[in-house]
Amino acid sequence: MRKKGRKNHVPHYPADPSANPVVAILGRPNVGKSTMFNRLAQRTASIVKDEPGVTRDRIYAEADIDGRPVTVIDTGGWEFSPETETAMGINEQCRKAMAEATVILFVVDGQNPFTADDFETATMLRKSKVPAILVVNKIDGFKQESVASDIYELGMSPVIMVSSVHGRGFIDLEDEIVKHLPEYVPPVENEPDYRDAEIETDEEADDENGGNKKNEYNDNLATRVAIIGRPNAGKSSLINKLLNEERLLTLDMPGTTRDSVDTLIKWNDKEYVLVDTAGIRRKSKVKKESPEYLAVSSAITAMTSCRVVVLMIDASGEVAEQDAKILGLAVDRGRAVVIALNKWDLLDKENEKKGLILEQVKQKLAFAPWAKTVTISALEGNGLNKLLNTVDEVAAEFTKRISTSKLNDLFMNIVDHHPPPMRKGRPVKLYFATQAGVRPPSFVVQCSYPEALHFSYRRYVENRIREEFGFEGTPLKMIFKQRERHDSRKPK
Repeated sequence: MRKKGRKNHVPHYPADPSANPVVAILGRPNVGKSTMFNRLAQRTASIVKDEPGVTRDRIYAEADIDGRPVTVIDTGGWEFSPETETAMGINEQCRKAMAEATVILFVVDGQNPFTADDFETATMLRKSKVPAILVVNKIDGFKQESVASDIYELGMSPVIMVSSVHGRGFIDLEDEIVKHLPEYVPPVENEPDYRDAEIETDEEADDENGGNKKNEYNDNLATRVAIIGRPNAGKSSLINKLLNEERLLTLDMPGTTRDSVDTLIKWNDKEYVLVDTAGIRRKSKVKKESPEYLAVSSAITAMTSCRVVVLMIDASGEVAEQDAKILGLAVDRGRAVVIALNKWDLLDKENEKKGLILEQVKQKLAFAPWAKTVTISALEGNGLNKLLNTVDEVAAEFTKRISTSKLNDLFMNIVDHHPPPMRKGRPVKLYFATQAGVRPPSFVVQCSYPEALHFSYRRYVENRIREEFGFEGTPLKMIFKQRERHDSRKPK
């Protein structure tokens, strides 16, 4: 029996739709498309919730189908005759996915009667030049298979019956998909590809010394960037502008984005993986276990797997307390940060308002004074070069190492000009400092009584490191450790 599963499972990077054949998943709301997408991708790339309308954007992922690399696209719920603005926007995303597709999986619910939309869509796909496979989902056994026999009324062939939740029928489905793919030419052996890179987990990076030397940062890898902010800050518009296409659904209403969507872009000969996330509202306004709650959880998780976080703030309004809370989430996770003041073009002649916004950033986000700020217009495309250049700068600072000799020269200067405080009449001694890790840059300082070092003195040490070595845009992790004491009275 054929063994399922990809050989090179890469959970942190999206698919490049131009690199592989494309399998697009289409169907009306709540037929199990996202569950099927996650099973084919072998990871939870799309939010699954037992209610319609959760997925809205096109979500891409790489999959391995019978040893063949393919790109799978999840889409929102397709409605043959949409009536609302949201439904029309989702349909447009579906049409674009179908236009890219090598093969289409038309998914229907095998536990419920087929609808007029199902029949209309089946007629459309029969006339299409793109091959389509009718996939009857939610079929958990032979009894349900017999109940779903009227599926043939849709007039489509081939028909595959599956259960996306339990994996039933997926070997048959993958065999059928492969029949419609072009001839496979394996890549040249040892060809470098960022998708084959091992990406660290948060647990690996966050050890006692503040870093993990096993997975050193490689400048040749695409920089992974999470775009975060309150609803309607312009996150999806930014990614669409950088892509120069409407990949992500943008509507003038909060809550349009649900999933955290990974998008690979190339800009000035460099690769970035941009993660569009749901707008994060105040916790009290988000109902637990709602699609929005799951979307916000996904957004927070996305920060952890990225090197740089771009906090989008709507400059046409005010810097709010919620912006500070969102920034705090990124700082708590030790990520490099760029603050992007969006819609700056709306303030062209309002210099007083510009000054007010910059002052609010300084005051309300004062706990992260090292974060770099840029002004942009996602809709007009202004300032995007500067934004990505700043992302490159802080990503480099995020992985910068300082030699131990230079670090200790600085510490000698610190002790000479601003010695540590006294403890019970005796001075606290700073013996030795070293950089223990990166992502974020982490420093271990050996001292006599770390508990006696006040927060203000620790902050002074951090500020002196920044003055001397930079580290703009990235938090620093300072670990003051008591040097092991050797008792001379003990026998050696």
